[in-house]
Amino acid sequence: MLDWVNCISEARPGKPASGDLHRTHFQRDYDRLIFSSAFRRLQNKTQVFPLPGNTFVHNRLTHSLEVASVGRSLGAITGEMLAPLVAGSRAENFYKYDLSAVVAAACLAHDVGNPPFGHSGEKAISAYFIENEDKIVGDRKLRDWFQEKEWADLVNFEGNANAFHLLTYGYQGKADTGMQLTFTTLASILKYPCEASSVDKSSRHTKKYGFFHADRDRFLEVAAQTHMLPDESREGIVFKRHPFVYLVEAADDICYRIIDMEDAHRIGILTTAEVADAFLNTIRELTGDVKKIQQTLKSITDKNEKIAYLRAKCISALIQAAAESFSQNKEAILSGSWDNTLLEDAVISSPSLAAIDRLSIDRIYDHHSVIEVEIAGYRVMSEILATFVEAELAPKKSALQKKTLLLIPEQFRVPAGSTYERVLNIVDFIAGMTDGYATEMYRNFMGIEIKRHG
Repeated sequence: MLDWVNCISEARPGKPASGDLHRTHFQRDYDRLIFSSAFRRLQNKTQVFPLPGNTFVHNRLTHSLEVASVGRSLGAITGEMLAPLVAGSRAENFYKYDLSAVVAAACLAHDVGNPPFGHSGEKAISAYFIENEDKIVGDRKLRDWFQEKEWADLVNFEGNANAFHLLTYGYQGKADTGMQLTFTTLASILKYPCEASSVDKSSRHTKKYGFFHADRDRFLEVAAQTHMLPDESREGIVFKRHPFVYLVEAADDICYRIIDMEDAHRIGILTTAEVADAFLNTIRELTGDVKKIQQTLKSITDKNEKIAYLRAKCISALIQAAAESFSQNKEAILSGSWDNTLLEDAVISSPSLAAIDRLSIDRIYDHHSVIEVEIAGYRVMSEILATFVEAELAPKKSALQKKTLLLIPEQFRVPAGSTYERVLNIVDFIAGMTDGYATEMYRNFMGIEIKRHG
């Protein structure tokens, strides 16, 4: 049975909990992520708007840092609320002091598995395998190289699952248990705790999948260590969400809803009046009082600073709304019976927040600059995938194919692994590329621009 005490584990994969004089286990998780190369690569990965030539918009790294900041606040508020429920237990200090660190660390990690070019990168990886299913690669059709559950991972490539893989996989020449984050932090990023073959869009926790078939055992270890509840109503490996997932999800939801609007304003897609009215009305509907905010606005003459001020107040109001939703629904969240998000009540009570969602879809996500990146990313990813996968699967490799595979870093080479493991590592290598690196490789492969050394 899951409770507010046994859902926490200080242990790490392959390593029991150990003492530290200066930092808690969960603060160490945050630090490991901040200093990781996977996190640094997010600085040149698209969030929404094109990165080149515009330094004002957010990339994946700045987005993740802001999500972590919101998550820390949300975790602190929620921790204060939960601490009295476990008074006298070992978990009391965790909720008072450490839940904020867990949520912040999980927020840092939530996008590390996302490929270049935003969601179009995910679609491009899946599309390569779908569109080439019947193509003869090596001595058989591409589909025939893989078992059913292996194929499900590839044709439904998911950045969330790739994040779990990146954080827990033992890469060649590196630690055999990945970054060795605590089981609590790992459980907190499992937004979709099910395997690819069990995806069912009728429920939030099965809308996508959260781990590759190759990582099945590690996922089950995380679930066992944090006492996650199995979803016995479904076939395959499916669990209910860990309670802390809702806090990480809310922090992400708050940031992309509000900050995408700020970015759109900075590059002229939305007017100052449109964004200011949307933010101010949302704050009014959530808090009931904006008189002090309106007085402060009169003294701010810079239009970008005006929007930044309203963005901060809007995020603060949404954090409070999400925390209140968690408090009101905590028993359902703990039991796994809640099929909702923490911002859902806020959306219902704030027509202006719902209007922000509609405005983002109509004016931001379908803007020509965003679509151009999606199209370019789709073609870049497809070509790179084809080059490496077909070289890997060729039984009798040509001299060019042998040299092609030398471009794969040592950590992604698994010569003794199954076909699925070798291809999954190629996908992992490509998904880890920055937008710029992938574009440069594509241009070199296509002969558009030859990179010269020396």
